[in-house]
Amino acid sequence: MNDPAIWRPDVTVAAVVEQEGRFLFIEERVRGQLVLNQPAGHLEAGESLIEAACRETLEESAWEIEANDLIGVYQWTSPYDGVGFMRFAFAARPVQHHDRALDQGVERALWLTADELIRHAVPARSPLVETCVRDYLAGHRHSFELLRNLDGHLRQRV
Repeated sequence: MNDPAIWRPDVTVAAVVEQEGRFLFIEERVRGQLVLNQPAGHLEAGESLIEAACRETLEESAWEIEANDLIGVYQWTSPYDGVGFMRFAFAARPVQHHDRALDQGVERALWLTADELIRHAVPARSPLVETCVRDYLAGHRHSFELLRNLDGHLRQRV
């Protein structure tokens, strides 16, 4: 369990990839249980949030994507282990599928409608999964201008 006095959420990204009314999901094993998620993962050092979303989608689903808009920023704490997450979810379109192995733990990528997601036998990894799809369908879109990466600027001044 995380110490609440030293709360440091994991910064994660997720891609809500829609094509003809279907959304790209992955089935992955987490703590031995099969769960559904958007292609998602952690922000790595030296990359932008958008780069991270595109990289994670390729690694987990073998789909190259183009991120178009920010859907929202979501804060959630896992009741399982107390880990906090700050998720940046992006609306994206599929560009190209590649023949490549998927990340370790990922069983498969699949396309589901929003209704199929809710009825799917495999549960969502977290409430973030359905919430991001609902917000996407509700038209939540924000410009990338909200995302300001000053890493290059700061390196030049130091």
